[in-house]
Amino acid sequence: MVQAYRFALDSNAEQERALRSHCGAARAAYNWAVSWVTAPWGQRKAEASYGIDEEGLTPWRLWSLPTLRKEFNRVKVADPRFADWWKENSKEAYNTGLANASAAFDNYANSKRGKRKGRKVGAPRRKSKRRASLACRFTTGTIRIEQDGRHVTLPRLGMMRTHEPTRKLLARIQGGTARILSATVRHERGRWFVSFQVETAREMTRVARPDTAVGMDLGIKHLAVLADSTGEIRYEPNPKHLDGALKLLRFHSRRVSRRQAPDRRTGQKSSKRWEKANRERNRVHHRVANLRTDALHKLTSRVRAEYGKVVVEDLNVAGMLRNRRLARRVADAGFGEIRRQLTYKGQRNSCRTVVADRWYASSKTCSACGAVKAKLPLHVRVFDCDECPLVLDRDENAARNLAALVAACTTGTGVAGDQDTPCVSKPRGADRKTRRQRPDRDIGRGGRAGGASLPYQRQEEARDRRQDAEALTLW
Repeated sequence: MVQAYRFALDSNAEQERALRSHCGAARAAYNWAVSWVTAPWGQRKAEASYGIDEEGLTPWRLWSLPTLRKEFNRVKVADPRFADWWKENSKEAYNTGLANASAAFDNYANSKRGKRKGRKVGAPRRKSKRRASLACRFTTGTIRIEQDGRHVTLPRLGMMRTHEPTRKLLARIQGGTARILSATVRHERGRWFVSFQVETAREMTRVARPDTAVGMDLGIKHLAVLADSTGEIRYEPNPKHLDGALKLLRFHSRRVSRRQAPDRRTGQKSSKRWEKANRERNRVHHRVANLRTDALHKLTSRVRAEYGKVVVEDLNVAGMLRNRRLARRVADAGFGEIRRQLTYKGQRNSCRTVVADRWYASSKTCSACGAVKAKLPLHVRVFDCDECPLVLDRDENAARNLAALVAACTTGTGVAGDQDTPCVSKPRGADRKTRRQRPDRDIGRGGRAGGASLPYQRQEEARDRRQDAEALTLW
């Protein structure tokens, strides 16, 4: 299997400058690719308005990675934007930006043609120097873990010390059970990290109770209520890391607001005191994020090490965040991250993750007799069945209903989207969304900017990519 090993870096001032230079080079290559590909779009639209036929229009420019790489290598030597400094960085930095641009245009084209799930993706835009995330990926060159277990070596960056030991990954590499595929350096939460993508032979670990299913109801009062098929109930408290830091965040935010902040409209630069206060405020945010990540990993690892089947809900987290009364607490709980971790950690041990349908009324359904309430407001925290004498906490009732769903899923992995997983019943009969959706205004339009369909462009893109038929079939 392929998994990632991430380590924090203790970089010095010179290494910090080199890291930022490589990430800046990736951003510059990305911006060049976006500008180069989109340059003919406006010209084609203007020519089409004059009545010029398709054959006479300015030709499209391909955005596949080989095409972008070939054109960039030709331009970078003479272009004054790159000629003076492109040799200072590894070629992998520029390849990172070009690969990201190619993927962005692919996502845009697939979204316009209706081949991509989710919300519609707009055309790629240039990245701002101030807001772009700092990241660079290395796939070739010297990428290794040093023998002392405290240093890593990357192309052009040289040897850098890690904040934590790398002995676990080093032992796997020396034992022949792991092979490094690539390395990515990234700046987040105030420090630099290096992530190694490793192909490793991982042994299956048997869970403590492989035949036991557990329903997991997520909430705010309790982060999770666990009810397994044997009748055991467990409440996981909500740490509420952000609530504990709000007082300190208000203090630092007031300090930041009293300093001279940067203003792009007037060209005003930030003062040294503002930068110092802003760093102190960001340090509080980073600590909250680290505490939340640690707590969620411990919870999901504990659940996956014990149960062979886990049933979770398909929550509309984006919709919950629109509720101004609950948005902060929902974001602090991390519902989406819990489901993601449960899914991939279950795949490691060959365990099932069953995702209940979004319209399944787990809280309104009686776990004893199966009667369904017509309404159950959110402020009602106790479930009182109208058909039987069952009275219990609504979260516990929902967790019991989720645990009972695993009997309906007899095949497949149970993950949402698996074709082998049977659909869970919907007691309310809500087979579709209750609100009428606005019709898509873009139906019938062309697949690219300017509204023109591009069958020739699609053929050229398919021929330009260097992929065999087997790889495309697997993808």
